[in-house]
Amino acid sequence: MRGGRTLVLRTLTGAVFALAGLIFVTSFNTARGTNLRTDDSLLKLSDLIQERSDRNGELDDSTAKLRGRVEALARADDGYTREEDARLGALKRASGTEKVTGRGLTVTLDDAPPDARAAPGYPEPGANDLVIHQQDLQAVVNALWAGGARGIQVMDQRLISTSAVRCVGNTLILQGRVYSPPYKITAVGDQDRLRKALDRSPALRNYQLYVEAYGLGWQVDERDTVNLPGYAGAVDLHYAKPVRRDGS
Repeated sequence: MRGGRTLVLRTLTGAVFALAGLIFVTSFNTARGTNLRTDDSLLKLSDLIQERSDRNGELDDSTAKLRGRVEALARADDGYTREEDARLGALKRASGTEKVTGRGLTVTLDDAPPDARAAPGYPEPGANDLVIHQQDLQAVVNALWAGGARGIQVMDQRLISTSAVRCVGNTLILQGRVYSPPYKITAVGDQDRLRKALDRSPALRNYQLYVEAYGLGWQVDERDTVNLPGYAGAVDLHYAKPVRRDGS
């Protein structure tokens, strides 16, 4: 009985050493003589996100240049009547693909200072009380549209009807690009109407309470001349498709 147990132990021991040898060989083939634990070989997720964001920005610029060339060729011999050209121009302005110039204002939102404390009479803040959230940015955009804005730009991107203002934590993701606070939202339109729309927004009145209590950033600057570029990204719609039973 003891001899059988010894044989089993020897067999298991041999298997363990064989497995260890396989792991060493696999590690060597993977590393190819390099140090697998060096910091240079590990890319942070934030770096990858920023790299993709920069690449999306370059593609947007390239798209804008190509669109400009196509439009220039079309204007050379478009065959349209004056009325059709006017209608096309109105559609471009409504879609946000044409630049807009005029008086306007810029709204700046920012996180509270790192050492922020509650103002007298307010409870001590939690982490979520000290950062800009998606609904704060959306409230500004919605108020400006309600105030008759002819065009809106968030950071350096023009908004169109399919633009989605989304945040992950306190990071803004807009049309494939990533931004950190402070966030600037610029609109072209009647300044009095735009300001009144901001003041009337219930969501922004609630935001003002946090500005007073914890020092969140809020600034509205009137501008005599605002130049908003036309939207330069792709306008194709992407949507989900049902998977067929055969897996295709």
